[in-house]
Amino acid sequence: MGNSYNWSMEATALEIVKDLKDKGFETYFAGGTVRDILLQQTPKDYDIVTSAKPEEIEDILEHTIPIGKKFGVILAVRNGHNFEVATFRSDAAYSDGRRPDAVYFTDPKEDALRRDFTINGMFYDPFEKKVLDFVGGKQDLEDKILRFIGDPHERIVEDNLRLLRAVRFKNSLGLEYALGVPEAIKNNAKLITNVSAERIHDELTKILVSSGRGQAIREMSEAGILQIILPEVEALKGVKQPELYHHEGDVFEHTLMALDTLGNPSKELAWAVLLHDIGKPETYSVSDRIRFNSHASVGADIAVKIGKRLNFSNEMISNIHWLIAHHMMFGGFEKMKKTRQAHWFHQPLFDELLELLRADALGTKPKDLGLYNKLKKLSTEKEVLLPKPEPLLTGKEIMDKFGIQEGPKVGEILDQVHHAQMEEKIKTKEEAIEFVKNYLGNKL
Repeated sequence: MGNSYNWSMEATALEIVKDLKDKGFETYFAGGTVRDILLQQTPKDYDIVTSAKPEEIEDILEHTIPIGKKFGVILAVRNGHNFEVATFRSDAAYSDGRRPDAVYFTDPKEDALRRDFTINGMFYDPFEKKVLDFVGGKQDLEDKILRFIGDPHERIVEDNLRLLRAVRFKNSLGLEYALGVPEAIKNNAKLITNVSAERIHDELTKILVSSGRGQAIREMSEAGILQIILPEVEALKGVKQPELYHHEGDVFEHTLMALDTLGNPSKELAWAVLLHDIGKPETYSVSDRIRFNSHASVGADIAVKIGKRLNFSNEMISNIHWLIAHHMMFGGFEKMKKTRQAHWFHQPLFDELLELLRADALGTKPKDLGLYNKLKKLSTEKEVLLPKPEPLLTGKEIMDKFGIQEGPKVGEILDQVHHAQMEEKIKTKEEAIEFVKNYLGNKL
């Protein structure tokens, strides 16, 4: 099943199930693991449920961490893999819209009934090759239906993140909503304000790196969720583009089309494509035609604000900022000096930037991959790829010497130093420090 890493994970999961079964406890794979097995996909992780109580799980398994012991969840660590092992449980009320106030240890059927969607509510015995399905999940999976277990409104009120999880599963798996689900999502959209920035960030990233991402964003907009969590993306609606170059419609439509051209993007690339034109509403002007002067740099700064609001890591913020800030630089690339071209080819995110160019082009009508194809070819020509010089300064040295905080500014300065090296304007650390002093002085 899958590559050697996932095979090792599966084999280890089977060992844990066997260990618990051998001690007389009813034990199964659960949730998304079962869904993926039925879809003949390699599970990304293996969740395990058992009749063993948390203390019994800790006694039987060697290396455990009590990550959610009061909720019946123990993390088992074995062979370099982590597995959530949970006791069958039923939940009390959810007063915070995230976690139950208390849990009661129970049996498989009660445990299934507390879960979110029928397709995530099944159990699987990997030794008997038997599915336990108390909620009709197998049939819904075959019929390609996303159905809440029980009342959709109640399930959403219990855990407000289910608003986004519903959109993700429906679109990434190519399902249709069961009757009443779209209305429940729309009627409860405002509850997304109760969800932490970290959980929203995590769920949005899963949406953006999955198939069906464009339609998922559209559905969040139609439900009223997008204007709450990403008002900057909602603001792309109705922003006209020059018809000569953009027959596809407004900036919102262009963005969704660009998103749908992605295959299996990194999270940075997916976010950069979503936000690449986020500066257009602010820079819209009409002269000889519609123009968006400096929209790349303006958009990059807006992306930083979004990243901070959603608690992205500093590295992720810097990478997304760099991609958006430079996504319009390719226009004059072929006319650049070889040293300047090589400077760009040396950038760690150059391949991602090239893919952003491709998505931007394919998200436009008429499509034109001419520039992308030329640059792809150019990047493979050895005479362009001049040797990359050893860095004269590190990011930490720049932060320490010039009192600059970690973020996109540090990357910008490193870019400038690297380019000056390529041009042989500076050759020593001392010259690099002097160069940065002058650069920062000119930027004030």
